[in-house]
Amino acid sequence: MKPFNDVFLRACRGEETPYVPVWYMRQAGRYQPEYRAIRKKYTFFEMSEIPEVCAEVTRLPVEQLGVDAAILFADIMTPLQHIGIDVEIKSGVGPVISNPIRSKRDVDLLGEIEPEKDVHTTLEAIRLLRQQLSVPLIGFAGAPFTLASYMIEGGPSKGYHMTKSMMHADPKTWRLLMEKLGKMTIDYLKAQVAAGAQALQVFDSWVGSVNAQDYQTFILPIMEEIVSELKKTGVPLIYFGIGTGHLLNEWNKLPVDVIGLDWRTSIDQARNMGITKTLQGNLDPSLLLASWEAIEKNTKQILDQGIKKPGYIFNLGHGIFPDVQVETLQKLTAYVHKYTQVQTVK
Repeated sequence: MKPFNDVFLRACRGEETPYVPVWYMRQAGRYQPEYRAIRKKYTFFEMSEIPEVCAEVTRLPVEQLGVDAAILFADIMTPLQHIGIDVEIKSGVGPVISNPIRSKRDVDLLGEIEPEKDVHTTLEAIRLLRQQLSVPLIGFAGAPFTLASYMIEGGPSKGYHMTKSMMHADPKTWRLLMEKLGKMTIDYLKAQVAAGAQALQVFDSWVGSVNAQDYQTFILPIMEEIVSELKKTGVPLIYFGIGTGHLLNEWNKLPVDVIGLDWRTSIDQARNMGITKTLQGNLDPSLLLASWEAIEKNTKQILDQGIKKPGYIFNLGHGIFPDVQVETLQKLTAYVHKYTQVQTVK
């Protein structure tokens, strides 16, 4: 096995690094021919529930792309199956839930997760990966608001109307749902760390749909509880969402180590707002279908901002999608490493 590469972990802590580390959200997925071949044999949840397959799929992009971190192959829906949510991942659609949450009774019926019993295959995959990887392994979970949005809407949504309606019309039920999902998230992520995850990312993908006041009132309290509990694990914590530029000052107050940015807010803009955390991001994934000249130009602009101070990790502003070419990501990873190594030496 290669010597352990801890550059990503050092960047999470805001330390000087010899180059900018890079990994990609959804770096294991349908853009890979090898993944598609495996996917023909299993459903999504079957893949994630067979430790050896989960480990293989997690490991593949590290070996293929040369990235500086692996992220566990799973889905934010994974723990919900074990608390009473009937969810299916439908190709081209995403998570579809047949028993959506619409009342306090629905929330009352939700159970609690027992990680070593309910997600033992996921934890076993983590243990396998720690033996196989020479880069850090990132564990992850969905944040309560984003999970609740699927649970209440019954699947992906554009407006999150029923979700935000419950927040305002039935705040007691909302608070109970947040508490249950918060405990589940804490228990699930602590178990991942105990199994060997070396960093954690909390995906609050859709929380950008709420305004800052609603975030402070209905979401921030549970996020403060989650982050405070997870800090006790001692591993770096990353918080990420889409369209969350208006929430970054609230996030900066949380004891997270890294804030992930989408492409709408630049690295300079975030720092000029007073964000003091390590920043992660934020190439628009759509550009991965553009010419290499366009990719290089935009990547260079992002990197030039990122390397102005320690505490920067290159990533996309959202996940890789199926139309992207493996060769493009290989070239991008090599470019980030080479360009920032030269700039750091200067």
